Amino acid sequence: MRVSEFDFELPEKLIALHPAEPRDSARLLVVRPDEALEDRHIPDLLEILQPGDVLVVNDTRVLPAELRGMRVRGETRANVSFNLHKRVDAHTWRAFARPAKKLALLDELELGNGQADALKARVAGKGDTGEVTLEFVLGGAQLDEAIKSHGAMPLPPYIGAKRAVEERDKVDYQTVYAAEDGAVAAPTAGLHFTEKLLQQLSDRGVTMERVTLHVGAGTFLPMKVDDTEDHVMHSEWGDIDQATVERINAKRAAGGRVIAVGTTSLRLLETASRATGRLQPFIGDTDIFITPGFKFRTVDILMTNFHLPKSTLFMLVSAFSGLDQMKVAYNHAISNGYRFYSYGDSSLLFRAGGDEDDDA
Repeated sequence: MRVSEFDFELPEKLIALHPAEPRDSARLLVVRPDEALEDRHIPDLLEILQPGDVLVVNDTRVLPAELRGMRVRGETRANVSFNLHKRVDAHTWRAFARPAKKLALLDELELGNGQADALKARVAGKGDTGEVTLEFVLGGAQLDEAIKSHGAMPLPPYIGAKRAVEERDKVDYQTVYAAEDGAVAAPTAGLHFTEKLLQQLSDRGVTMERVTLHVGAGTFLPMKVDDTEDHVMHSEWGDIDQATVERINAKRAAGGRVIAVGTTSLRLLETASRATGRLQPFIGDTDIFITPGFKFRTVDILMTNFHLPKSTLFMLVSAFSGLDQMKVAYNHAISNGYRFYSYGDSSLLFRAGGDEDDDA
C-alpha cells in the first residue's frame, strides 16, 4: 500500500505535552464496526468491559535512557548525547547519537549527570541515520542501575522538541504496573490506568495478564519509503510465558474477550499466535509489521492512544479496525479536540472483519 494513504492533518495544538490529571480522567473514543462513535472517558471501561474479559498489559519498565556526556580523544573533548534504543547484550546497547558526525569507531565516552562517577563506554560500531553501538565497561544489573542514575527519561521527539524533561516525567512516563527494566519508550496506552481502576475492573470480573515487550525508540522513526512493502520494521524483544498463555486461552475458550492494552501488547500477542493460529509461548525478537490485510488471531479489542500520520502504528490500527473507519475516527477526534500521542487521550477499538488473508 502507498504510505500516503495513511496521512492526515493534525493541528499542532492537539499534541499533548503532559498527561491528564489524574491519569484515568483522559477521554476515550470507542470505535465499533458499523456503529456510531462514542465519546467516553477511561473510567467507562467499567461499563464497556464484561466479566470474563482479560486485559493484557505490557509490564516493561522505561529506563531513563537519554545519556549526555563527553567524547574523549586525548586532551580533546566534545559534547555528545545518546538515546539508547535496543539492548544487544549485558554490556552493549544500540543508540541514536547526536551529533553522530563527531563520533568515530573506538572513541572513548564519559557519560553522566555530573553527580556521580561517569559511566564509561566506547563506540563499538556506527550505522546509518545516526545509530551507534555503545560498549559499556559495566554490564548487567550494574549497568542498568548506572543508567538509572545518570540518564533522563527519553521523552518522544514530538514532546522533547517542545519542552525539557521534567521531574514529574519519571512518574508520568511509567505505567503503574511497570516491572521489567528494558524499554526506552513507554507502552503509552497503559499510562491511563491507576491502581484503583485496575482493582475496580478486577472486582467486576475483568482479569489482567502481563506480557513483556521492551519498546524501542525505533517506534518513533519516520517511514522513509513510499510503499509499505519496502519498509524494514524495527525489532523489539518480547516474552509471553506458558502459564500466561494457558490463562488467556482459557478465558477465550470460555467466551471472554482479549483486550490488548497498547499496540505493543497486540504486536506480541499476534507474533505469538502466528505459527499455529493459536496463542503460544514466545520469547525473542519480533519485527512483525501489521498493515491492512493482516489476519488477527488473538486480540478482540485494542486500547491505544492516537498515533502519528503515516506511522507504522496508524497502519496497525487501520488493519485492526479498517482504514476508512480509522480515518473517520481520527477526523472525529481532531474535530472534537482529543489530545494526541504519548501523553494524550485514548481509544478503544473493536476488531473489524476477520476474514482477510494473512499478509505474511
